[in-house]
Amino acid sequence: MIYTVTFNPALDYVLHLDNLVVGAINRTKTEQIVNGGKGINVSTVLKNLGVDNTALGFCAGFTGEALEKGINADGVKTDFVHLKNGFSRINVKIRAQEDTDINGQGPEIKDEDIEKLFLKLDSLTQGDILVLAGSIPSTLPKDIYERILKRLDGKGVKAVVDATGELLVNVLKYHPFLIKPNNDELGEIFGRTLETDEEIIEYAQRLREMGAENVLVSMGGAGAILVTADGFFKRGVAKGRVVNTVGAGDSMVAGFLYGYLKSGDYEYALKTGTAAGGATAFTVGIATKAEIEAVLNGLQD
Repeated sequence: MIYTVTFNPALDYVLHLDNLVVGAINRTKTEQIVNGGKGINVSTVLKNLGVDNTALGFCAGFTGEALEKGINADGVKTDFVHLKNGFSRINVKIRAQEDTDINGQGPEIKDEDIEKLFLKLDSLTQGDILVLAGSIPSTLPKDIYERILKRLDGKGVKAVVDATGELLVNVLKYHPFLIKPNNDELGEIFGRTLETDEEIIEYAQRLREMGAENVLVSMGGAGAILVTADGFFKRGVAKGRVVNTVGAGDSMVAGFLYGYLKSGDYEYALKTGTAAGGATAFTVGIATKAEIEAVLNGLQD
């Protein structure tokens, strides 16, 4: 079973305007409410691809209730810790002449709530996959990813970590199955600006030497590179018009896991990951199975 963790999920209120005028009344052309959170995005794409999984995390208040219902309506099973106080955040995403995001803070998460999540994670066993994705809210300890992987160490659980900076580096000693920095994030870890494939491969290999089994580096319009024990694979981007970058990286993670579970082949997993990431980038919202398959069929071997 695959489990995802989203520590600070949100309802994303997406507003489309022709032009945003600060200090004036603005009226939208269209608007959407989308279930937000990196782990939730991974769960949704996996379910769209026919892979059962469970979304873990925290939710609170009326917004948390709406969020959980929305995720369940998408066919994703949830097992959230329900907080007693506060409410899950609402993020306002303004799409006008320039994109503007206003992200909420989210509810306070107490030690007793963290322990409830830990108890849920204790049920994971050999062969399960755990996806940890995204930043950490201010009410959680900075080493929460590290504490989770330490708790699961030796149980045979494959960990996938999509995080940045020290949050990522500090879990490498627990040998995560897959990590997914983008090329800028990879460079920031080593204080370098990486401009060539050779540099990206070199520093991704360093992360492998520090403990990661596989390093998937997304490079935006330049495609993606996967570095494994067997060498490296590169895949160019799918062809299409980019209309949305939110969730594209999460979709890549989900598509990679789908391809790996289906074939056991890393090169194929990179292909399905690239297709899923591209399909989400080419649509408003998270890509469906049909949209992912259309992009996958258009990728050249």
